Amino acid sequence: MEIIRLTHPISEWPGPAEDKVMALGYFDGVHIGHQNVIKTAVKIASEKSLKSAVMTFHPHPSVVLPRLAKRDDYLTPLTEKAAILEDLGVDLLYIVTFDQVFSRLSPQEFVDEYLIKLQVKHAVAGFDFTYGHMAKGTMETLPGHARNMFEVTVVPRIDLNGEKVSTTKIRELILQGRVREAADYLGRPYRMRGIVVHGDKRGKAVLGFPTANVRIQEPYVYPETGIYAVRMETAAGAYNGVGYIGKRPTFYEGDPPVSLEVFLLDFDGDLYGETVAVEWLEKIRDDQKFADAEALIEQMKRDVERAKALFANRYE
Repeated sequence: MEIIRLTHPISEWPGPAEDKVMALGYFDGVHIGHQNVIKTAVKIASEKSLKSAVMTFHPHPSVVLPRLAKRDDYLTPLTEKAAILEDLGVDLLYIVTFDQVFSRLSPQEFVDEYLIKLQVKHAVAGFDFTYGHMAKGTMETLPGHARNMFEVTVVPRIDLNGEKVSTTKIRELILQGRVREAADYLGRPYRMRGIVVHGDKRGKAVLGFPTANVRIQEPYVYPETGIYAVRMETAAGAYNGVGYIGKRPTFYEGDPPVSLEVFLLDFDGDLYGETVAVEWLEKIRDDQKFADAEALIEQMKRDVERAKALFANRYE
């Protein structure tokens, strides 16, 4: 998949000069509703023998527009979003810088500058997609703004458990630690990528549970603190484990940074320096402070047994 970044105003248009089918949206999370939009675009492109494309925007408009509640963390930061889109069969990914200049484009200017000039022959978006200054452009106005230069397909909403599948709902579930439910909306387990780094060695030397300390370098939405059944993807394969996210209150006072540590159930090796992905499957318990290391060790043993039971009965 080719990735093309655009910032307004554009003096020279990058990317292939050829007709394409384009899915439009912010697509944070690339959840099952988003996937329906993208798969529709990919299918139409295949039927028309055209390139399939996605246009997304960065950062989130709330970072730029003061009237919106600021949101600067993501279910899928750009690198994660791109990886998922590539897996969905997208040929071209256009990432448009959302800034004050871009936000002031009228709906017609957006269509002229970013769809017609990019040789879009068919645009696909969800029913609630908006564009242009003050979000005045809608899927009802898009056919008129297209000026007969391209076709438009509107993808209807998808409901789950009696409500619309949305990024807002998924964020709420993850922040509450309800990652198992979030997976239903995402169509996959929630995943965070990071690099394994050296920690304080307490897991192996003191507790008897050697953990991989994962440094998250992108602005993900963090699950509620606690212990989780997780799966870690490494270069050597995927391994089941017990994940901890929190501030290690048994050993630290005050407000230390959040730590992400994973104890792998059936792994013996060195992961230092490796980029891994942690999939959050199910919460086991809340974070808590223990009287001493011995009490924590006994609880960790119970956590491991609980995780093993979950993997045996639900995730194998």
